[in-house]
Amino acid sequence: MRVVLVGFRGTGKTSVGRILAARLGLPFYDTDALIEQRAGMPIPELFRQYGEPHFRALEREVVASLRDAEGVIGTGGGAVCDPANVADLRRHGRVFLLTAPPGVIHERIAGSDRPGLTALPPEEEVRTLLLRRKEAYLGAADICIDTGRHAPGEVADLIVREIGGEADISPDEKHEDAKFSRSLTLPSRTSRLRVRPDPHPHILVSREDVKTRSHERDVLLEQFGLSAVREMVDRDPGLMVCGIAGNPCAHSRSPLLYNRLFEHFGMNYHYTRFEWPDAGIIVRLANLLPLKGLSVTIPFKADVMHYLDEVDEHAAAIGAANTVVRCGGRMYGHNTDWLGVQIPLAHRRGARAVVLGAGGAAAAAVYALRSLDMDVTVLARRPEAARTLAERFRCRWGSLEEFKGSDADVVVHTTPVGMEPDTRSLLAANDLERGTAVFDLVYTPPETPLIRAAREAGCETIPGTEMFVHQAAEQFRLITGIRVTPELVREMLA
Repeated sequence: MRVVLVGFRGTGKTSVGRILAARLGLPFYDTDALIEQRAGMPIPELFRQYGEPHFRALEREVVASLRDAEGVIGTGGGAVCDPANVADLRRHGRVFLLTAPPGVIHERIAGSDRPGLTALPPEEEVRTLLLRRKEAYLGAADICIDTGRHAPGEVADLIVREIGGEADISPDEKHEDAKFSRSLTLPSRTSRLRVRPDPHPHILVSREDVKTRSHERDVLLEQFGLSAVREMVDRDPGLMVCGIAGNPCAHSRSPLLYNRLFEHFGMNYHYTRFEWPDAGIIVRLANLLPLKGLSVTIPFKADVMHYLDEVDEHAAAIGAANTVVRCGGRMYGHNTDWLGVQIPLAHRRGARAVVLGAGGAAAAAVYALRSLDMDVTVLARRPEAARTLAERFRCRWGSLEEFKGSDADVVVHTTPVGMEPDTRSLLAANDLERGTAVFDLVYTPPETPLIRAAREAGCETIPGTEMFVHQAAEQFRLITGIRVTPELVREMLA
């Protein structure tokens, strides 16, 4: 068994880890203590003599040495900011993120001889670093536990129960059982979806509530045709679930990719499909499962925003989220589609570009092209939709019919036209100029009718698989905390 505790200083990793290891009969590895052993000096002295970079290098060596170790591992607050560390910590283990309010953390670490990592006052440094590391913390974790209102022994018991064991509770602790039996940040008990942050995230869930939620989960899984997922989750309480949300999404290659990546990194995760005509119902089912992340596709990239607790700056600017990270009963929205467009076209910076379409994918494409200082025109079947999108990003706009005679250097196609089994193309070879870069975001089939036409015209062609590869690599990092290369993604898709 392998249990990993991550989180900021003062969240209780060492105290909880020692108690947890004793109750499970496992060794406890404190990476800070191991770093001190390697350095031959206390961490404060290590920082004073050699600085943070040297500390991080030693931390990387220690984490790598524990890659195959069984036991309870408590690691430093900055360790998971390195995706290589996350890959080693996650391997065949379960990762628990211990959190606490900034004020509580500041009180707990006050008087420590550990040097600050910034020039900020201590309390402000805590808040700043928590915000800076938030994305890494959420990605690296399977389960989030707020330790702010619980003693280390209580937190240890929560973890024991979460991994399916029996907690060795002392007589003095038994009277607290009801108080903390389910103080993990579980979804709300009501059937309504929570749009705003829950002011009481540590709501106690009664056994009757659990039965009701379990029944609702089973009914929805049956309706979705996912009875096999129910059996997997019931058989393995430690299994985490991810999936693609869309309608349709049967064509998606995400399940193949993610399940191969999970196996590659030794993660007890399973990726499935959530195909349903209502985004709200999909999110409801997600909140009833041990779900860590969602890939969001047509037609829900804008709709899903209504059900999220927080969105990042890119998703907010684009107005669409294709990635949802869930931890601690909260959902965080991101958009990685724009990177899937930006990276393959980085060599065309400053070009004149035309975007075909005005939906969520088009918004991500325009956002990406504008980040490359391109002069962008949006063309769509409905000119009013093109105008609405173009005005958001200060671009020109028009109807699809206006494309002929265009002098664009770059054409990005963002509509579903040409996706299997559709054999149409919005443009023919004689509509295109030699040397133009034509990027079709449709990736099934790998060679679309538009890509064939572009090759016939002598254009530079970029298939939708490139967009899929780059957005998926970033999406995997957000959901798991592990960075993968485009080359590995392509290998997994082969």
